[in-house]
Parts: sequence; structure tokens; C-alpha cells
Amino acid sequence: MLRQRFLTCLLVLFLAEIAPAEQDHPNILWIVGENFALDLGCYGQENVKTPNLDGLAEKGVKYTNVFSTSPVCAPSRSAFIVGMYQTTTDMHNMRSHRDDDFRLPLGVRPMTHRLRDVGYQTANITTIGEKTVGTGKLDLNFVNEGPVYQTKDWEELKKHQPFFAQINMPEAEYDIYDRKSSEKPRVKWVGEEWHPQVAHEGNVTPPPYYPDHPLVKQEWARYLNSVSGTDVRIGWILDRLKKDGLDENTIVIFFGDNGRLEPRGIHWCFDSGLHVPMIVYWPESLSPPEDFKPGSTNKAPISLLDITATTLAMAGIDRPFGMQSRVFLGDDRNPPRKYVFAARDRIDETVIRQRSVHDGRFHYIRNFTPGAGFSTLNRYKEKCFPIKPLMRELDQQGKLTGPPAELMQPFPQEMLFDLVNDEHEIDNLVDESEHQAKLLEMRSALNTWMVETNDLGRHLEPRSLVQPFLNEMHDWFGTPANVDRIPQSPKFD
Repeated sequence: MLRQRFLTCLLVLFLAEIAPAEQDHPNILWIVGENFALDLGCYGQENVKTPNLDGLAEKGVKYTNVFSTSPVCAPSRSAFIVGMYQTTTDMHNMRSHRDDDFRLPLGVRPMTHRLRDVGYQTANITTIGEKTVGTGKLDLNFVNEGPVYQTKDWEELKKHQPFFAQINMPEAEYDIYDRKSSEKPRVKWVGEEWHPQVAHEGNVTPPPYYPDHPLVKQEWARYLNSVSGTDVRIGWILDRLKKDGLDENTIVIFFGDNGRLEPRGIHWCFDSGLHVPMIVYWPESLSPPEDFKPGSTNKAPISLLDITATTLAMAGIDRPFGMQSRVFLGDDRNPPRKYVFAARDRIDETVIRQRSVHDGRFHYIRNFTPGAGFSTLNRYKEKCFPIKPLMRELDQQGKLTGPPAELMQPFPQEMLFDLVNDEHEIDNLVDESEHQAKLLEMRSALNTWMVETNDLGRHLEPRSLVQPFLNEMHDWFGTPANVDRIPQSPKFD
């Protein structure tokens, strides 16, 4: 009798998990920006025009302390699509496991599969009518789990509700996917020929870790104009959502997949590489939870990893047992995080390992690759980010001083920054006596996280796996003529 009751309970739980969602369950739309920091008008950025995202923030909640788990797309996306740290699941190296037999660990599944189980139509949208709104990008470090999405057709959404749709914005990115970057004298930004020209060389102020140089200002202006261009595309999406009568039953979440497309941003565990925007709009008609306050700003430290469990909770799905993602919004939200963690490992052909922890004010970074730094060779960076070779040239001529000159030196083993008093992370506080207690706290927090999450970055890939990436990057972006004078990744076996 006891065994029969046990089996009955299991059957009830199983049926509850796979039961189709009711039609009054919300539609959910992710709008994912490529390589964005907090550079919207609603975050206080000047020389951008972002009325659509600013309007979304006025109706929704703007989050100011969200950090991605990686400063580059594939590991970050691999983490938030399953709700597990990329360092736990062996997806921490850039574009790994594309041609082997790798499978996700037992119990780890793409979030879209969980949504599909309960009746959601899943879509990765590329066009709306004749307008391109997304790239269809997945860029995941797993390929053997079956289709991640069911459709890319916007027209399918209205027919099959509830839906979960993702739209990956083309901006901000260099126009590299024709694989002919090595042949071009300059790699342009996606959409730069039509982006609103709000920013220009004469009205921008790049961060102080770059030299005061016209090229730096031109590139900074192109980035800011790509932000304005993204807002134009988002306007197309929101207009169509309203035209189709979906705006009042669709939760909209905008966020960046990793930090800003700048030489010291993407790829590095500085704030510029990890700090991302996030705006959540929950229509009043869907009876938002009590902690959703339209027009408010949330300053709590949040990991971008938490977008997974929170989205599942919006769909009425409990956080799966063992999932590292947490619910940050809603009636069933988890306790807030005290620390937010991030990791960088091999990116393309460049083997550098960093780990990072934020507590809302202080940011601690540990470097595990002695001698590596900003100037280390990465062919994508050398070709597409003209600021980097410019700084190397100026450094060799003895024309760099202050923070730009310091940036050209290898990274120290540890860095600690006070983000309230040093937003650009210029002053390393590791040796300051008044910050030793905070240093010990952050160091301990990181050590504990690496052990508790089984950080697999301690195992470097063999040279045989890295060499093909070097060959690919050479064919794609070329190799600088002065490569012998450029610091390269440490040799390893």
C-alpha cells in the first residue's frame, strides 16, 4: 500500500510538471543586446537617443547592478540558457564543444525545453515583415541537445500562445560574419551607415584608460550610435507587439549578454566587460507581483544567470532542483545575492584565466595567468578594435602616460576597486591598508565559490584543441605584421 501511494505521488508530480500552460499564462519576450553596458538615456548616458528603451524603463523596472557570468558571448549565453555557471558545466571556454560528443550534465536542460514541456511555443526571431530585428544567434557551447527553439517566424507567435520569444539584436558588433575581415582595411560596425548620428568625435568623452586621440573618440561615437540604432530596431519590435494586440499579455525583458564592445570591455572581467543593462516590463493586465514597481530602479546585485529561473517562474515553473540561477522578481523570489561571480577563460586563440566577484560596491578580480594583460595578442581584437594597435604604437613611442600607460602593463595577480569612488576601475586598492579587510572578504568569497561550484577552469585545454582556433582566427582576421613584438598567451602543454 505504501509503495502504491508513493508511485501515485510520483505520477501526480510528473503530470503537474508536463501539464500544458493555461492560456492566461504570460507571453515572455527577451530582447538581447549584443555587447552593451549601461549606455542608454535612462541610465544617464549622454549623446544617445533611446526613447523606446527609456519608455520601457518608465513603465517597468530598471536594474543597475546586473553582471554577466562571462565577458564574452558564448560562455555567457551558455550559462543563462540553462541557468548554470559555465564553469560548472564545462562550457567556460569560448566556442567550445562544437564538434565533439559533449552533452549537458545530467539534469541540466535548455530553459526553452522546460518551457516547451508546459505548453510554450518557443521562437528565436530574425525578421518582422521585411525588417531585420534579430540575428538568430544562439552561440551556445553545446550542440547535441536537439533544437533549442521551435521557430523563427514572428507570425507564429500570435497563433501559438503562450510563447517565449528571444530576439538577438544585431548591435553592437563589428560586421565580421562574412568571414572576410582580414581582407578589409577597416571593419565597420553593423548598421553604421544608417544609425542615428547623435554622437560624434566632438561631443564624446571616452574613459580615462584610453588616450586622448581622435581615433578613440571616433570609435566611441560609433559605439554610442549603435546604441541609438538598437533602440530604433526595438521600436519596430514594440510597435509590432502592440499592433498584433500582444503588448498587454507579454512580459518584455531587455538585457545585454555581456559588457561593452570596447577594447578594455568585452573579453575582460572589468565592469566594462561584465556590467549589463536590464529592464523588465510587466503589463498591469497580467497582475504583476508586489515587488514590481513601475518606473522604479533596483540597485541590488544580480547575476545575469538569474534571468533563467526568473523567466521560468514567470511561466509558473518552479526552479529545478540544483539550478544555480535564482529568482530575483516575483512572489517566489529567492533571497538576494550577497556576491555576484564571473569568469573568463580561453577566448578564441587567447588562453587567459580570470575570476571576478562583486558585492554591489567593491569589485575583486583575480588573474591566474601571469604576464597576461590587455596587450596580449587576440587577432579579433587586433583587427576590429583599432584603439588597441593604436595604443601599442603610442606606447612604443613613449607617448602614453597615466592610466593608458598602466593598461599596457601585465595585469597584477589581484585587483580591488571601489566602484562608488572609481567607476572606471583605475585605482587598484589591493595594497591599501584601509581595504585589507574587504580584500580578505572578497578573496575568501571567490575561493569558496570556485570550490562550491566545482570551477572547471583549473583544467586547461590541451594544445591540440587550441591550435585550430589559432588557425581559424588567422584565416578570419589575419595576423598583425609585427606579431613577434606582441605579447602572446603563455605556452602550455
